[in-house]
Amino acid sequence: MSAVPSSESVARRVFRQDVQSMHAYAVQPSAGLLKMDAMENPYRLPPDLQAQLGQRLGALALNRYPGERGNDLRAALARHAQMPEGFDLMLGNGSDELISLLALACDVPGASLLAPVPGFVMYAMSAQLQGLKFIGVDLTPDFELDEAAMLAAIREHRPAIVYLAYPNNPTANLWDDAVIERIVQAQGEQGGLVVMDEAYQPFASRSYIDRLGRHGHVLLMRTLSKFGLAGVRLGYLMGPRALVAEIDKVRPPYNISVLNCECALFALEHAEVFAGQAAALREQRVRLLTALAGLPAVKVWPSDANMVLVRVPDAARAFEGMRARGVLVKNVSKMHPLLADCLRLTVGTADENTQMLAALEASL
Repeated sequence: MSAVPSSESVARRVFRQDVQSMHAYAVQPSAGLLKMDAMENPYRLPPDLQAQLGQRLGALALNRYPGERGNDLRAALARHAQMPEGFDLMLGNGSDELISLLALACDVPGASLLAPVPGFVMYAMSAQLQGLKFIGVDLTPDFELDEAAMLAAIREHRPAIVYLAYPNNPTANLWDDAVIERIVQAQGEQGGLVVMDEAYQPFASRSYIDRLGRHGHVLLMRTLSKFGLAGVRLGYLMGPRALVAEIDKVRPPYNISVLNCECALFALEHAEVFAGQAAALREQRVRLLTALAGLPAVKVWPSDANMVLVRVPDAARAFEGMRARGVLVKNVSKMHPLLADCLRLTVGTADENTQMLAALEASL
């Protein structure tokens, strides 16, 4: 009788080598800490809306697969975003799923994806998992687009997709519109897609939606996570109908649950509540930026998101010092050489920001 193989030996034989060498996406333990590391909306639904939503969710037919209600949500999101005529919209289980589906749909021999770096880690991860080449083009030291390098990379690699986060994560800035348009034009001339990622749109001073209708090769992606529904996991992608139809072919059936769908519809019906929360956070961002600019030995960059990037003398020491004082932020200093000694801070309520600033100042 042959020996039963160990789970380790089975893993070595059946799982891809590159997967074995990867690390799973890790969420920092936050129990007992003020959680300021993930750009979450700090506000919960008011009690009366909690009760109304609870009644609606309780009445859903959970014994049935999701049905036409998803089309109601697509129509509501199209109205909310003011989607151009002739465009269509598809739903994803957060932006992460949409990014994965784009990589899957574009996986032809020799295809590649391109994005400025440092940027959202899922662009590179989706390429790796799908066996695509990822080309990262460094930003300038002030986290602006390196136009010459971007255009040269597009000419050389002819990527299937160029991702442009607007604003960018983790740098929180909006890039120059004229530079973006020249990159969009160059990518269109070589026959590729551009995906504008507007995850932080509720906090940004500008949106690409007004220019979306000018192009036949540009898609715009958003999420309701920063809108205030991070726990619902719902993203959406808008673009020319013919392009969205092709991507939608690789979407898993029933990828949006009836609970997610109804929560999102409810939130859009009460969009003014969430707009008020975003306005309060934008005000707090101004206060936070002003206070950080006054701290000695701290460099802070402008922000159009609900996060602020700062450089401190010793990121590891400041991070651990803040955690010891009950505040959890994100140490991004190892993500890219341009982020050396940088921390990413979430914009919170007035009380949360006061506590975070005090912890940072004491930890410098």
